[in-house]
Amino acid sequence: MKFLYIFLLSCTFLVAKDFITKFEYAKMLYQNPRGIGCNKCHGDKGEGKNIVDYKDYDKKNKKYIKKSLIAPRINNLEFSKFKSSLKESRGIMPSYFLTDNEIASLYGYIQTFNKDKK
Repeated sequence: MKFLYIFLLSCTFLVAKDFITKFEYAKMLYQNPRGIGCNKCHGDKGEGKNIVDYKDYDKKNKKYIKKSLIAPRINNLEFSKFKSSLKESRGIMPSYFLTDNEIASLYGYIQTFNKDKK
């Protein structure tokens, strides 16, 4: 009986579909791609987001000026620009060391939120 149970259990793995869908995988990558999630800065749908407001001292005018650090919208980028932004991180954008397949999955995911598509 134990052998039959093990055999049937192993058969379910042979016919099972993917554990999660490609969309679910991409969503997981977007929310936590080995570090801080893209959504923390770029918004839940890649729409861009104000990360922080701060004051910077202007030496010329000798007063503080209000400034903002804003993450850009990313759901409307061409794939080549999106990929290069992830591969060649600069400024405050962290490096994620994602594979080409992971980048393509992320790109497909955020494109589903692009309301400006033709």
